[in-house]
Amino acid sequence: MELNLSGKTAFIAGSSRGIGFAIASAFLQEGAKVVITGRNVESLEEASTLLAGEVEPSRILSICGDMTNSTDIRHALDETMSAFGSIDAVVANVGNGTARGGWDLNLDDWQSALNNNLLSGMTLASTALPHLIARGRGSLTFVSSIAGYEAINAPVTYSAAKAAVQSAMKNLSRLVGVHGVRVNAVAPGNILFPGGTWEGKLAERREFFEQYIKSEVPLQRFGRPEEIADAVVFLASERASFITGTCLVVDGGQTRTS
Repeated sequence: MELNLSGKTAFIAGSSRGIGFAIASAFLQEGAKVVITGRNVESLEEASTLLAGEVEPSRILSICGDMTNSTDIRHALDETMSAFGSIDAVVANVGNGTARGGWDLNLDDWQSALNNNLLSGMTLASTALPHLIARGRGSLTFVSSIAGYEAINAPVTYSAAKAAVQSAMKNLSRLVGVHGVRVNAVAPGNILFPGGTWEGKLAERREFFEQYIKSEVPLQRFGRPEEIADAVVFLASERASFITGTCLVVDGGQTRTS
């Protein structure tokens, strides 16, 4: 399927490894220009080198910065405009699942989870949307989680923050649709990749978690970052031109909510 992304510019927050890196690679394979970002200089340089081995290096812009910080985001977006002249797709792949479990939670627990998994993405959205609105087209896609879709034994603070992302996405889509801008989300299930959360869990209790996947996921396996990337790139493409305000669940059938 031709996605008509050749020559377009995709800005991907949190793209030095894992799902974000796979998203960057998928956009490049579709002919887009890509901006990759991350906090760690070495990881970012390694990612840029790997991607440059696939495509023309001039289509890749690497920017080190904190994509939860409005100043760093503005700098990164300005640098993108200077290098490529436009921004067509923004991907908010920010946040992490590190949170304290259980019900006995304090204000710091809640604030940390909300900062990492809700406010970070909203800061990026409020800073990037003016660029898309000014052009009268483009897309913003949040990488959320099935933990925000239904209860799956994830930390309650993390789950609530991701549910809020999906609610905010829906509301933002209604606010900016009149400007030709689409806003969607992708909710990954259990995605396995080097250095990711699931790699660490398997190292501790492989048999337990492998059985968990077999019993909870109809496809009986972990997902791959590339499978999330395909969903994100599709939603950013012209093939999804009438899709906005939608959360696309990519979880091998784990969630039961219709």
